[in-house]
Amino acid sequence: MDAPTADELRVHPVVVAAFAAAWADSFPDDRALRHEEGGYIYRNPTSGEVSVRRALPGNWGSLSLNNPPLVRDAFLVATYHTHPHPIAEGFDPDPSAHDIYWADDSGVPWFVVSELGIVFVGPSRRIGGLVGNPGYPK
Repeated sequence: MDAPTADELRVHPVVVAAFAAAWADSFPDDRALRHEEGGYIYRNPTSGEVSVRRALPGNWGSLSLNNPPLVRDAFLVATYHTHPHPIAEGFDPDPSAHDIYWADDSGVPWFVVSELGIVFVGPSRRIGGLVGNPGYPK
């Protein structure tokens, strides 16, 4: 079984639900509580099951995705996080230069959920497939 593509993941029901939950939990409509949320997306190479693990909540403008938890019998295939700050307040919801750098460096797609929808940066699927290091492949 191959690693799923970003396009396959973006419509997977488990991933869609995780994106929606992270967006709601990031309080995009509350200036005082607004912060980044996100996590990690995994796939079991035998069953094909896709699962999600949330990262600890971020702060106003960042979220650490440096240390993905290991999930038994699964490989990390993507990350996701929110950019909850609105364009109307002068913010850019697109992936940041750091997002692009870390996505390329990590070897998995990085999804960004914002008021514009869902975009990804980095490779279109996990580099090297579902073998080797179960965390970041690079």
